[in-house]
Amino acid sequence: MKIHKWGLFLSFILLCAALLPATAHASVKYSTYTKDSRGNLIWLQPAYFPLGVIGQNLSAPDPNNSAAMTSSPMKNPKDIFVDAKNEVYIADTGNNRIVHMTEKGRLLRYITLPESPFNKPEGVFVTKDGSIYIADTGNKRVLKLDNNGKVLQEYKRPESRYIPDTFVFDPGKVMVDEREFMYIAVHGSYEGLVMLDPKGKFQGFFGANGTAISPLDALKRMLYTKKMYANEVAKRPEPINSVATDKNGYIFTVTGGMATTNQLKKLNVKGDNLLRSSSKSFGEIAPWDVPVGPTATGPQLIDVTVDQSGNMIVVDQQNKYISHYDASGNLLYFWGGASAVGSSQVGLLKSPVALDVNARNELFVLDDQENIVQVFRLSEFGQKVDQANQLTLSGRYEASEQPWNDVLRLNEQFAPAYLGLAKSAFKKEKYEEAKDLFKEAGDQQGYSDSFWQIRMQWLQSNFSWIASVMLFGGILYMLVDKFTAKREFRARWHNRPRTQNRFISNLKLALYVLKHPIDGFSAIHYENKGSYLSASIILLGVYASLLISQFATSFAFNPKTFVDIYSTFTQFFIAWIAWVVANYLVSSIYRGEGRFKHIFIGSAYALVPYIAIGVPLAFVSNVMTMSESSIYHFVGNAMTVWIGLLIFWKIQNVHNYSFGETVMNIILTLCTMLVIGVLIFIIIGLTSDLGSLLYQMYQEVTLR
Repeated sequence: MKIHKWGLFLSFILLCAALLPATAHASVKYSTYTKDSRGNLIWLQPAYFPLGVIGQNLSAPDPNNSAAMTSSPMKNPKDIFVDAKNEVYIADTGNNRIVHMTEKGRLLRYITLPESPFNKPEGVFVTKDGSIYIADTGNKRVLKLDNNGKVLQEYKRPESRYIPDTFVFDPGKVMVDEREFMYIAVHGSYEGLVMLDPKGKFQGFFGANGTAISPLDALKRMLYTKKMYANEVAKRPEPINSVATDKNGYIFTVTGGMATTNQLKKLNVKGDNLLRSSSKSFGEIAPWDVPVGPTATGPQLIDVTVDQSGNMIVVDQQNKYISHYDASGNLLYFWGGASAVGSSQVGLLKSPVALDVNARNELFVLDDQENIVQVFRLSEFGQKVDQANQLTLSGRYEASEQPWNDVLRLNEQFAPAYLGLAKSAFKKEKYEEAKDLFKEAGDQQGYSDSFWQIRMQWLQSNFSWIASVMLFGGILYMLVDKFTAKREFRARWHNRPRTQNRFISNLKLALYVLKHPIDGFSAIHYENKGSYLSASIILLGVYASLLISQFATSFAFNPKTFVDIYSTFTQFFIAWIAWVVANYLVSSIYRGEGRFKHIFIGSAYALVPYIAIGVPLAFVSNVMTMSESSIYHFVGNAMTVWIGLLIFWKIQNVHNYSFGETVMNIILTLCTMLVIGVLIFIIIGLTSDLGSLLYQMYQEVTLR
């Protein structure tokens, strides 16, 4: 009997252990996340909690028995809309009908058209007066119904000379603005939304996406003739998947396909995208769900809605994540994830295709695989974030302090909270506090603005003694220079004996190269000056300068707060050694006179400007703001150009090349570096496979 009990106990433990990974994975996926300024994932308190499921127990009168009801579940629904009365409309595509129910899921009616049946309707929109617009996809039309379901008007393919003959009118989603203008998302239409006036007259295409041109496409345009380029496959913009509007009349669109930026747009009546960045990526994925492989694509945004606070909510059909952005397009948080295969799990999604919110900001998510609607409400964390963010966006920074502090008590890593508190501190002229908070939030512009105010206050307080020191210091310098001009000690200093130490002389040669590059590199070649030791010390100095630049540069110009010294070391020295080896190999074949030693030393000496300029620039950046970024970048670019010219002159003089030969040598060297990289990659791969094979053979021999 005891053995039997212990056996049951052990069986239970093993069962729990077997189920633990799946359970843990599901709970992780259901969590809410955000990202900091560097894209690192941050776990948050749940922003939404599931309220329940509606739409799974629909029933209709039995045609054979008027007193009985028969089950009539949804089939492959494609769109959901919550009207001003919080009633829910669903485009039940597979059943060729519109389902009308209460927000609690009680069926009110099925909307069908016996005289002109729907054929795979995929979109539904209801105006404030109760008019129902339906994208009847299979019949290639949009219908306007009154609140009783009677057809008021039918809109088919509009006629206009501005519409291409190849245009196919397959409406997928429809939206109507306050003027009763329709915006129709058409399947496969790269021209944008079809805009019709209330009478169905074509008013133009609206909100079209731009064509993504790769660097290879740009090169083809430059090199190909018109006839050759005409034979290429045409590059088309991605079609718009869905469209929505908010109470302020803005129009929102989402795009999937191969689009990697601007998948979410907030458009005004002119069609201008109002979101802050013109090339921002939308749609969030947890790292463990990022697709990989040659056919992998980014987030596939299928639908968008706007809540009562103006926050944009988008759903990614492929990865099953729901992302929330504020009215300016800044990420608040994202959550979701796919439910386990073969089971249904409340709060997780199988195939989300559409979503909408009601007047209480409850979120309705339509699943076309489960044929249900999941309903979610904001958690305490979500409510606090929404309240605080609305106060911040409306400019009421001080009033937002308490809600943001409440948010931080729930999760101290929430970057938008630090940003809101930073704006409040800036408004109250607490610039030191604001600077630190902006840095914590990852806002470079806010950090720079705060520092500008701190610098201005310091200059105003200390200008008098700074000006006095500069004035009297200048006068003192001129007097000392004048009265000591003919003194003997100055003559002795200028005529002092120079050091004969070869090592110091080699280091001085590196400085001489900065002022006289042609003479300096010629001395390396013809006079055999320079040494491996001095070149190695300079390389270590450049590596130290790289680290100092990353550590010491102001946050306004370098947002990185973590520096990987090992990665920096590896990348720098591998690239430099590959350059030296490749240049030596090319020069040996391409009539170069320089030896390996000359190339090694000259390539090291050419990097001295990074020590001379890069380190001081990093420290000086800490007294600069982003308003002086043009100066900062000019100096940095000048340093890069200087290094490039030194490398050019090094190759020209060490190998005794002409200008054209030098250019060809550089091109061949870069190509050789690429080939070396590919070969190393192949060798590492083959070595790894060989090692694995030998290990397996060893196991086979030893085990047998």
